[in-house]
Amino acid sequence: MVNYYQILGIREGASLAEIKKAYRNKVKNLHPDLRGDDKKRQEFDNLVEAYRILADERQRHVFDEAFMMGRRTVHTENDSFDYRKWLLARNDEESRAKLIFFDLIHNNEDEAVKEFKRMQSSYQSFSLKKWFSHEDFMDYGYILAEELVFREEYYDAFLLLEQIITLEYRLHYFNLFFPEVLEFTIDILRKKIDGSINDELAIDVWERALELGFSNSDDSFFLRKMANKYSKIGDQYTASICMDEAQRLIN
Repeated sequence: MVNYYQILGIREGASLAEIKKAYRNKVKNLHPDLRGDDKKRQEFDNLVEAYRILADERQRHVFDEAFMMGRRTVHTENDSFDYRKWLLARNDEESRAKLIFFDLIHNNEDEAVKEFKRMQSSYQSFSLKKWFSHEDFMDYGYILAEELVFREEYYDAFLLLEQIITLEYRLHYFNLFFPEVLEFTIDILRKKIDGSINDELAIDVWERALELGFSNSDDSFFLRKMANKYSKIGDQYTASICMDEAQRLIN
């Protein structure tokens, strides 16, 4: 029987965050568009299948039962040292940032989101990006953004995605996955922002989105939304400017 954990190069108890990161890292070198031979194509197909099974909670459970006969193993680097407890006892920003990502990759997503929200509201300058490599921030930051959206925290999710998109334009790290990041962000901007935050914050989000390299159609949509909000708050002059620019982009 195929060992999907081995294909992805992860431990049996790996979290969803670890599964996603392992898949992204491996698929870059195996995608048929980049490596066209049959062997690489088969490896790519196996990798996709492993990700599909392990990223789905129900299918992963079935696989675990069949492959490991219900055996659950938990691996720790050092049983005598509780890293999470050590992080919890510290109040500096670096430790709290590392606690957020530690919880995120150890199936403790609720606590990760809760601590991220707390740090965002308590420290104006708090930034996860400051304490991690660009690659780790982009990987885990994207997963954190997904968790925020799942909990309807759309504004905070956008702020993370804005940083990730800006970094991707510089680093080209996500490569094949970048369209997925953009699509996820656009869905938030088009469907989730309006009505979930106050008008001033919504305007700020759509204005910032104009700097992220989306299509003219998307930018026109954002400008029309801004125009409606400016009109609603009584700024007809700015509303008119936004509407004119929105129309220009699609002509």
